[in-house]
Amino acid sequence: MSRGEFDPELDLVVERVIRAPRAGVWRAWSDPDRFAQWWVPAPAVCRVVHFDLSPGGALVTELSDDGTSYVPHLDASFLVVQELERLVFTNAIDSNWRPVAPEPFLMTAEVVLAEHPEGTDYRIVVRHGTPAARARHEELGFADGWGTVTKQLATLAESEVAR
Repeated sequence: MSRGEFDPELDLVVERVIRAPRAGVWRAWSDPDRFAQWWVPAPAVCRVVHFDLSPGGALVTELSDDGTSYVPHLDASFLVVQELERLVFTNAIDSNWRPVAPEPFLMTAEVVLAEHPEGTDYRIVVRHGTPAARARHEELGFADGWGTVTKQLATLAESEVAR
């Protein structure tokens, strides 16, 4: 299997056509204020603590159920940043480049944006190191959680087109 190829035993995927230009979808990923609007399933609230969209840059978020009390959500590092096309980040190393073993599993996520006649072909593949980690992520609600935030991302990007 080549690098970046989907492995159904280890990977989970969300795909969607977003009816907005790639630049709008990219803005939703690259602007911390926009990112905070869709990154966690509503009604939860996201706070972006650190966001450095560059290879090796930090991606740190916190989560709140009530909008006042926050808990750690994600402490990750970007690996690849190809403007308007691709992002890769992992929680296997934290924002300080320290190897970690985050609970409940390690993952690497790859976001790919491509042209589509109706807007943007959006694909995110979340890779796991073992079938057990993939299964755990699926059990914890991958389809619902990542599906929900993808829908929220689409709503944000599409609403900006409508303005």
